[in-house]
Amino acid sequence: QNSFHYVDKPVLSRVGQSTILDILIRESYRCLFFFFSSDTTRNPRPGEVNGKEYHFVTREAMQTRIENGDFIEHTEFSGNMYGTSKEAFQDVQAKNLICILDIDMQGVRSIKRTDLNPIYISIQPPSMEVLEHRLIDRKTESEESLQKRLRAARVDMEISKEQGLFDTVIVNDSLEEAHGQLKAVLLEEIQKVKKTNMSS
Repeated sequence: QNSFHYVDKPVLSRVGQSTILDILIRESYRCLFFFFSSDTTRNPRPGEVNGKEYHFVTREAMQTRIENGDFIEHTEFSGNMYGTSKEAFQDVQAKNLICILDIDMQGVRSIKRTDLNPIYISIQPPSMEVLEHRLIDRKTESEESLQKRLRAARVDMEISKEQGLFDTVIVNDSLEEAHGQLKAVLLEEIQKVKKTNMSS
């Protein structure tokens, strides 16, 4: 039985969670988890590899695929489009791996309207001030994009407080502790799936 799981990483928590997931994937759990790379029209940042962080595509190509209904969910942020490909996701399912998706709050709402039944996990910064410092230290944002991300983060942080929106909220104050919490949640779910499969 294939099961669909994903870790929601809205804009408010985009600093730090990638490191947590990289650690998780580098451990002995590569045979269980697959960090799903979304399609995007934005340009690669220094060091990013096509097919790893994202699948970098043209706006025209992505627009055509959206019109064809090729995405589970899609959104636009800061002038760039992002989407979760149905075909790529199905390829991961066929390998019986747990799929971890990187989607924003719009994506969460889109998934909620489907018949999928994922685990919804939000990894958040301890505060807006910490998020701002982390974004600045990353040195990948212009002043304009920094302010856009911070404005979106404030909105998303409020939305994330809605009752029942997320199954688990992890505050990334300590990288080691946040990584441990995420791993524990995912491994617990694996055990639930195994028990369900054994009893069915």
